[in-house]
Amino acid sequence: MNIEVIKEFVMQNWLVIVVALIILFFVLNVVKTVLKWAIAIIIIAALLIYSGISIDQIKQTVSEVQTSTMDTLKKEATNMMVKEASKATYTKGQDGQFTITSPNVEIKGSAGSNKVNVTFRGISLGEWNLDNETIRTFVDQAKGNITAPAS
Repeated sequence: MNIEVIKEFVMQNWLVIVVALIILFFVLNVVKTVLKWAIAIIIIAALLIYSGISIDQIKQTVSEVQTSTMDTLKKEATNMMVKEASKATYTKGQDGQFTITSPNVEIKGSAGSNKVNVTFRGISLGEWNLDNETIRTFVDQAKGNITAPAS
């Protein structure tokens, strides 16, 4: 999605956009049912289709933003593991499950498994391999802070 293309579209179709916005505001202020949101979505979709932006482009953009966000969160989680390794607590359950908790990172896994579930500030980052040096160091340092088994 090129900014120049969007600017050109707005300059060429400003009247259509203004009329659509007026209708949109009218619908949102006058109609008081779920129908207003359906009409609003139809108007916005019509503008997007009219502008030449395809659903595939929107999906691709959303996918790129999602991937970028997850990569950033993973980097932040890894950096936080390094900083908070000394504060991490290792809790071992009776069934072989373990949980490592620090102020911002939580890791859950089971003994003998090569994968752990990583949560960063309440956001699940999925399964990570224990082959990662940072995670291995985080786990090893947390084992020094073992707490009583969870019941």
